Amino acid sequence: MSAPSSESVIVSRLRAAGCVFAEDEARLLISTAATPDDLAAMVDRRAGGLPLEHVLGWAEFCGLRIAVDPGVFVPRRRTEFLVRRAAAVATGLGRPAVVVDLCCGSGALGAALAGILDRAELYAADIDPAAVRCARRNVAAVGGRVYEGDLYEPLPAVLRGRVDVLLANVPYVPTEEVGLLPPEARIHEARVALDGGADGLDVLRRVAEGAPRWLAPGGSLLVETSEHQAARAVGTVAGSGLIPRVASCEELYATVVVGTMPAP
Repeated sequence: MSAPSSESVIVSRLRAAGCVFAEDEARLLISTAATPDDLAAMVDRRAGGLPLEHVLGWAEFCGLRIAVDPGVFVPRRRTEFLVRRAAAVATGLGRPAVVVDLCCGSGALGAALAGILDRAELYAADIDPAAVRCARRNVAAVGGRVYEGDLYEPLPAVLRGRVDVLLANVPYVPTEEVGLLPPEARIHEARVALDGGADGLDVLRRVAEGAPRWLAPGGSLLVETSEHQAARAVGTVAGSGLIPRVASCEELYATVVVGTMPAP
């Protein structure tokens, strides 16, 4: 079977399985597979509903190939806006920024931000052991460290009062809406990375409450949220003593709440 014919068969199968970008996905699968048997198995997994990134073993994020293991949250393109806002916050410090990536998942945000800044002191943490194993592969590439535990609990105490950029891509889907998510997320990503509690803000509240103990004067907490949750998220951040503002990107349909630690 010739290559074009093989590709057309793969495209047809992916399209039948509901893959909207079947042509692009077919090319990625073909270019990634090491052997014809590998390709056949990858197509089977994708047609069976496994997220493309889990089939490939990587996701493209901020121009990087981020390793993504099965079950680990796949970084979304809209979250690139959060990284860009974080880079703007960290610019002009005159020294390596101290960056913490909470709820880090694959470590994509921290790794991408460290790459943009060129120099950064990077720490990341997640409660999910599978995510921590995956993040260590990505974060080690930029000289960072990853810790396993609940939010701030596993971080080194010496970071208190020193963090310039606190990234927290917390789960913010309300519990009753998790069942409405696409099967790729609902079935194949850890629920702990999706479920934000009754109103979607439970984890954000805990992050915001603890942030002032870890942020340096002038340091900022940055969280992604939905547009309709932004006002409540702002109230939560302000209630912790941080100065809040909202940034949004229509192109990526992204909303970010930034809370800055007041200077003394």
